Amino acid sequence: MSILSINGVHKTYQSGQTTFQALTDIHIQVEEGEIVVILGPSGSGKSTLLNAIGAIDGIDSGSIKINEKDITQLNDRHLVDYRREEVGFVFQMYNLIPNLTVYENIELTANLTPKALSIPEVIDAVGLSGMEDRFPRELSGGQQQRVSIARAVVKAPKLLLCDEPTGALDSGTSKEILQLIEKVNKEFNTTVLIITHNQAIKSMANRVITLKDGKIESDLVNEHQTSAEGVEW
Repeated sequence: MSILSINGVHKTYQSGQTTFQALTDIHIQVEEGEIVVILGPSGSGKSTLLNAIGAIDGIDSGSIKINEKDITQLNDRHLVDYRREEVGFVFQMYNLIPNLTVYENIELTANLTPKALSIPEVIDAVGLSGMEDRFPRELSGGQQQRVSIARAVVKAPKLLLCDEPTGALDSGTSKEILQLIEKVNKEFNTTVLIITHNQAIKSMANRVITLKDGKIESDLVNEHQTSAEGVEW
């Protein structure tokens, strides 16, 4: 069953007198429970695509459907509901609130939805038990990213959108974060989209989509999928 259906999406940006074509005729189908890695260099349209799926940014034409609901047709109020309840975001920069503890950072998001998972269970799932009362400044980069993932997952989102989730981490910590994302995918049946420029990460994906100059260069099933533990840096 397709959880995400993108059809004929175009997006342009205007910079002075110049029009920049960020996305051109994008067609993607993502099945429920998949891990999909979207590869491409800077400027390929990866972040623009992820922001469109997450309803952070609009598109010029085309459709983006989540479980057959076209989010491009939603009004502002319903877009807020969509971002709050249907999608979770994990960014390269952790965006934690510095004066809130680990527990409070996660609780803040849990309070946004009536279907929130148990906070203690999510904290345990991301390996942060015993750190509930620590502040972000007292955590390593990898631990902060774990909080970021817990904050996204506690909403029980249908889609987990990860924007360069290992970009600020060393290789060892990056592998731990990828294993955690894989764990979330399996335990909560969360569909995961990871955008990255790192070719190594594609080995853990069910499917690999490559973008170049705002266009899909390839969309391939990964016939040799490995576990996140098997990703070689």
